[in-house]
Amino acid sequence: MKLLRNLVLLLLAVSLTGCGYNTIQKQDEAVKAAWSEVLNQYQRRADLVPNLVNTVKGYAQHEEKVFVEVTNARAKVGSLQVNADSLNDPQKLQQFQAAQGELGSALSRLMVVSENYPQLKADGLFQNLQAQLEGTENRVTVARNRYVQAVQEYNGMIRTFPNNMTAKIFGYKVKPNFSVDNEKAISTAPTVDFGTGTPASATSTH
Repeated sequence: MKLLRNLVLLLLAVSLTGCGYNTIQKQDEAVKAAWSEVLNQYQRRADLVPNLVNTVKGYAQHEEKVFVEVTNARAKVGSLQVNADSLNDPQKLQQFQAAQGELGSALSRLMVVSENYPQLKADGLFQNLQAQLEGTENRVTVARNRYVQAVQEYNGMIRTFPNNMTAKIFGYKVKPNFSVDNEKAISTAPTVDFGTGTPASATSTH
C-alpha cells in the first residue's frame, strides 16, 4: 500500500513537472520578488521626503502650498501599499501607481521652487539630498522595468499550452501590469539637476 502511494506521488510529480507547474511557481516567485524591490525603492524615496521638505522650507518658508502637496502625496502613498498577495487586483495596482505618480509630480514641483533660491542650491545638506533623490529615482525606474518584464514573462508563460491548463487547475491567473502610459513615464528618470554640480562627498551611499 505504501509502495503504491509512493508510485502515485511520483507519477503526479512527473506529470506536474511536464505541465509546467514548477515553472509557474518559479515565475510567480520572480514576480513577487520584483514587486518587493519596487516597494523597497518607492519607500526609499518616501523616506527622503521629510528631510527634503524641511531643508527647502528653511530657505523658502512662504512656499507653503508646495510643502502641503508633497506632504499629502507622501501620506497617500503610505496608505496604499500593494503587497504580493494583492498583486492580482488591477484596481489596487492602478491606485498605487496613481499615488506614486502624484508624489513624483509633487516632488518635481518642489524642485522647480528650489530653483529660485541660490543659497538653497549651495547648501551641502540639500546637495546630498539631491544626489540621493536622483539615485533613488534611477533605482525606481530599474525596479519597475524589471517588474514589468517579470510580469510579461509570467503572463506569457501561463497563457501557453500546457502551462495554461496547469494554471487553470491551480488557480494561477494573468497578473495586471503597469499601464502603457506609466511605462512611458518610467523610461526616463526625473531630472534633479540644479546646475550646481554634485560634490563627490554628496553622493548617496545607499
